[in-house]
Amino acid sequence: MTISEKIRAELKEAMMSKDNIKMMTLRGLISGFTNELLVIGKKPQDAISDDEALTVIRRAVKQRKDAIEQFTNGGRTDLANSEKAELAILETYLPAQMSREEIQKIVEAKKAELGIDGADKTKAGMLMSTCMKELKGKADGGDVKAVVDAIFA
Repeated sequence: MTISEKIRAELKEAMMSKDNIKMMTLRGLISGFTNELLVIGKKPQDAISDDEALTVIRRAVKQRKDAIEQFTNGGRTDLANSEKAELAILETYLPAQMSREEIQKIVEAKKAELGIDGADKTKAGMLMSTCMKELKGKADGGDVKAVVDAIFA
C-alpha cells in the first residue's frame, strides 16, 4: 500500500469517526498530492510515488513548524495548539529521523573524507551540502546544520 493509498484510507476512517482535525489535515495532504502531480506534469488522477508524497508531507510539516513558531511569538497559543495537533498527524507518515548522535558520526566521517579542517569556516557550506545529499529524508536539515555549525564553532 502506497503512502497516498494509506492516507486516503485513513481519511475515510477520520470521516466516519468525525475526527475533524485529522480529516482537515489529510484532505490538505491529498490536495497537496494533486498539486504536486500537476507541477511535475502529470494528470491529477495519476498515482503519486512515495518519494513525491514524502516531499509533500515534509513541506507540510515545515509549514506547520513555521506556523507554530509564528503563532507562539504572536501570543496565539490557541492557533499554535491547532497547528501542533496537525503536525503530530503529519509526522506519523514520515520515516523515523536520525538522532543528533547518528548525524554527528556521519558529519565527522564526511569531514574526514573531504579533508576539511574544523578551523576553516569557509568549508562549512561544502560540508553541509555533502551531508544533506547523503542524509536527505533521513535527518532533519536543522539538526544537520546544528551539528555542522558546532564543528566549526
